[in-house]
Amino acid sequence: QVQLVESGGGLVQAGGSLRLSCIFYGSSFSTYVMEWHRQAPGKQRELVASVTSGITTTYADSVKGRFTISRDNAESTVYLQMNSLKPEDSGVYYCKAYPYDLYGPDYWGQGTQVTVSS
Repeated sequence: QVQLVESGGGLVQAGGSLRLSCIFYGSSFSTYVMEWHRQAPGKQRELVASVTSGITTTYADSVKGRFTISRDNAESTVYLQMNSLKPEDSGVYYCKAYPYDLYGPDYWGQGTQVTVSS
C-alpha cells in the first residue's frame, strides 16, 4: 500500500516561485515513476512533469524552462520547483506514482492548491 502526501502549495504573485513536495509512504519508492499533474477549475487534469527511477524527466510544453521535477530516493520524496509562475499555472497539483513496469496500481495524493495572482 502506498500513500502520497503533497505540501508546499500556496498563494504567490506572478513571477514568483514555489516548491512542491510529495512524500511517498510505502516500499520500493525507487521503482516507481513519479509525476505531477494539475487541474484548474473547469478543466481536465493534465500532466505537468514526470521523473523515472533513472532520473529521466519530461515536461509539458507550457512549463518547460520554468519548472523542474526531481526526486530524492533516500528520502522517498519528489519535488516540483516552480519558477516564473503565471496565473495560468493556478490549480490543484497532484502527485502520482505508478510502478515502472506497469504491474500494479496507480496512486494519487490528495492535492495541494497553487494560486498565482496577476
